Amino acid sequence: MTDSLTTYKLIILYMLDKVDFPLTNSQISEFILDKGYTNYFTLQQALNELTDAEFIHSRQIRNSSHYTITPSGQETLEYFGSNIPQAMKDDVDVFLQEHHYQLRNESETIADYYQEKPDLFIVNCEVREGHHKLISLSLSVTSKEQAIAICDNWNKKNADIYSYLIQTLMLS
Repeated sequence: MTDSLTTYKLIILYMLDKVDFPLTNSQISEFILDKGYTNYFTLQQALNELTDAEFIHSRQIRNSSHYTITPSGQETLEYFGSNIPQAMKDDVDVFLQEHHYQLRNESETIADYYQEKPDLFIVNCEVREGHHKLISLSLSVTSKEQAIAICDNWNKKNADIYSYLIQTLMLS
């Protein structure tokens, strides 16, 4: 039998292997902590060790880490995935099935900013569908507060903005 930390690592690999989009730290945490499998600190240790071993890749977007499984992680899962209890696999499968649309939407709607000059911030907003960009928008603003507000509102209003742009640009 594998030790608990190894089981949590395998569950994370299993989750990431089951989706074709990145999962955020909070999405992984929601599942594992809500199921009571472990505590927050052990989960973070598992994520860090998987990242350090290059079994998962982490991309930081604003205050959120987005994880994807690497080929090494997939290979490890192939060899050791049978050590995950079937009940845990079933829990993952049900969670991903019930929350698929929400998880995908959260991971494919991206808004981030960076400071280019003391009074210039660049805000990059995207909506992706799989590996395709549906929309990519860059805006220049003069304050960090404006950049943060745009990022927050993009996550809430991107569908309306996309529809408005399509309708407006399609008019002859």
